[in-house]
Amino acid sequence: MARALYRKYRSKTLDEVVGQTHVTNILAEAIKQGRIAHAYLLTGPRGVGKTSIARILAHEINKLPYDEDATNLDIIEIDAASNNGVEDVRDLREKVQIAPVSLPKKIYIIDEVHMLSKAAFNALLKTLEEPPEHVVFILATTDVDKLPATIISRTQRFSFRAIGAPDAVKHLRFIADSENIKVDDAALQLIAERGDGSFRDSISLLDQLASVSDSKKGITTELIEASIGLAPKKIIDELLTSVEEHDIARLVSLLDTAFDQGINGVVLSQQLTVRVRELVVEKPQLLSLLDTLLDVAKSAQPNLKLLSVLGSAASPKTVVKSAALATPVLEVTTTIAELEKKATQVKPKETTSEKRVMTSGAVPAYDVFEEKSKEGTNSSAGPVDVKSFDWNILIEHTRKNYVAVYSVLSKCHFELNNEKLTLYTANKFYKKKLDDIKYSSLLYKALEEVGIYGLTIHTIPTAPPPKDSQAASVAAIMGGGEEVIVEDER
Repeated sequence: MARALYRKYRSKTLDEVVGQTHVTNILAEAIKQGRIAHAYLLTGPRGVGKTSIARILAHEINKLPYDEDATNLDIIEIDAASNNGVEDVRDLREKVQIAPVSLPKKIYIIDEVHMLSKAAFNALLKTLEEPPEHVVFILATTDVDKLPATIISRTQRFSFRAIGAPDAVKHLRFIADSENIKVDDAALQLIAERGDGSFRDSISLLDQLASVSDSKKGITTELIEASIGLAPKKIIDELLTSVEEHDIARLVSLLDTAFDQGINGVVLSQQLTVRVRELVVEKPQLLSLLDTLLDVAKSAQPNLKLLSVLGSAASPKTVVKSAALATPVLEVTTTIAELEKKATQVKPKETTSEKRVMTSGAVPAYDVFEEKSKEGTNSSAGPVDVKSFDWNILIEHTRKNYVAVYSVLSKCHFELNNEKLTLYTANKFYKKKLDDIKYSSLLYKALEEVGIYGLTIHTIPTAPPPKDSQAASVAAIMGGGEEVIVEDER
C-alpha cells in the first residue's frame, strides 16, 4: 500500500521543520543547555507541525533518534478527543508515578487537549503543576481559548503560525520533484492557497491531484479547478468587474452560471477574498468588500449571502448613463434616509408645466403630464424627458413579461422628477421586494425595453406625502398617512 505523502515527508528533526523557526530554535537551544521544562503547550492552526514537533521533542529530550515506525513504552500519546473523561485523567495520574522503563524521561503527549472535560482539567491540574521528576507533559491544541487559564499558566507555551505561501510552495516543489510529479508553478501556488496555511492539507491535495493527473500535462490549474470545484480565474475577475461597473444583471448571470456548475458560495467567496487581497493596493475601493465576503462562510445559505454581498457592493452608488454618451452623466448619492425625510415635508404648490398625479392599487397608475414634446425628440439621447415617461405602459409591460415585478409595482405610488423615479411602496415588505437584486435588475430592464434610459430608482416604505399643506400637518401629527381625494357629489 502506498504511503500518504504527508506522512512520508513528515519532519524527523527540529531542523527539518519548515516555517516554525521561532519555535524550533528556542527548543533546540533549551535542549542543548539541558533546560527541560516539566510541561510544554503547543498551540496553533491545524497541519502546521504541532504533533510532529511534540514527537521530535520527546525523542530529543531523551537523546533518542526519531523513528516514526518505532514505538517506545516511555513515550505515550493520548488523544484527548476520545479520552476526555475524569476517569481517564485519574488513570493517568496513577501511571505517571511509575518510573520510565528504559529512557531518562517518561513523556506524555496529549493531543487536542482542549477536548478534556472541565472535571478532567481539574483532575489534571495538580499533576501538571507538580509532576514527578521523571515525567514531562507535551500538550497540543488547535483551540487554546478553550483551555483554562490555570492550565496555560503551568506550561511553557509556544504559538505556531500558519504556513506562508512562499514556504508552502517551496516545500511542495521539493516533494513534487522527489516524487517525479509534474506540476507547474501556478498550480503549486493554487494548491498552497487552498491549503490555507496547513502543510498537511496542501501535501494531501498534491497527493490527491497526482493520482488523477495526466502523465503528459501533469497537474495544471485547470485540473485543480475541475477536481475540487473552483471557479475559473476569469469568472472571479468578471465578478469583481461587474461590482465595479455596477452591472447587477451581469453579476447575477455570472453567479447563476457558477452555481449551476456546482461551485458553492463559500468556495467562491474564498476565491474572491484571495483575489481582492491581491488587488487591494491597486483598487482600494474593493477594501470594503473584503470584510463582507468573510461573512459568507458563516451563513446558513452561502449562495444567497454571496449574492447579497456582491449585489450590495455593486448598488450603493448608482451611475446613471446616457444611451447616447459612453460616459456617466449623473452620479446619485442621495440616501434613502434623506428621501424618507423629504417625503414627510410639505411640498410647495406645483406649476402647471409639470403636474404629478399619484395613484395605486389594482388599476395601473400613471402620471398626467402636458402633451408630449414635439416629434423627433428621443428620450434616450440624453437625460430622461419626464414627458416621454408613461407609467401605464411600464405597468402593462411588466404584467406581460415580469409578473413578479408587476405584482408589487402595480401597488406602488410613484413620483418622477427628471432622472429620479421615486416609488412609494406603502410598507417595508414591498420595499424589500423591489430592493432585491433580482427584482430591481428586472425593473431596470423593463424600463429600457419600453424606451426609458437613465432613470435612477429609489424606494420609500411609506405612502406618498400629502400635497395639501393642512393634510400634511395632520399626517405628521398622526405619524403618517395617505391622502384620499373625495369628490363632491352634486
